[in-house]
Amino acid sequence: MPPAPKGYLRRLRAICDKYGILLIFDEVITGFGRLGHAFAAERYGVVPDMITFAKGITSGTVPMGGVIARTPIYDAFMRGPDHAVELFHGYTYSAHPLACAAALATLDLYRDERLFERARALEPLWADAAMGLKGLPNVLDIRCAGLTAGIDLASQPDAVGRRGYEALERCFHDESLVIRISGETIAVTPPLIISEREIEQIFAKVANVIRAVA
Repeated sequence: MPPAPKGYLRRLRAICDKYGILLIFDEVITGFGRLGHAFAAERYGVVPDMITFAKGITSGTVPMGGVIARTPIYDAFMRGPDHAVELFHGYTYSAHPLACAAALATLDLYRDERLFERARALEPLWADAAMGLKGLPNVLDIRCAGLTAGIDLASQPDAVGRRGYEALERCFHDESLVIRISGETIAVTPPLIISEREIEQIFAKVANVIRAVA
């Protein structure tokens, strides 16, 4: 969950341009409003050569994923011989009608309910609530970007990753809260329709769990 340092992605774009390297953004998590914009690329003012996406395209209701490519990449695949399939990318469930319908309905809701703008408006409140965990036992670092938060916990001396796993279990069984972990890092990513009151409740529950696994 480490956000890119200020200016890092633009510098990376410049380096890739200089040496002819493709820049690919994995936006499976950061896309579709998570950072207050359609994609993180928009938030940081960088145009990658390709973007991979999933999850948010259907709000997670039906599995779907895809790839966006810049025009020169697309054109390169479209210049083959007449007998070749252009831009061959067939997958078992490509263009599944149910997934496509869910994606179209989800995109309409993002637009009609202005959920990207809502995420931007809630970001300061979300960050303040997350930073309120500072000073709790074993909390080493807290990072936020958009409606995401990463909370690093200190490892137990005899078992790296155990404290994070115990936090995951306690959140689910004791607090009725679903989180994600990566080693000792607690990752929190709420739905874009979350209310201000629910933000307070989430971090109160996370605080309870951090104290419980101390």
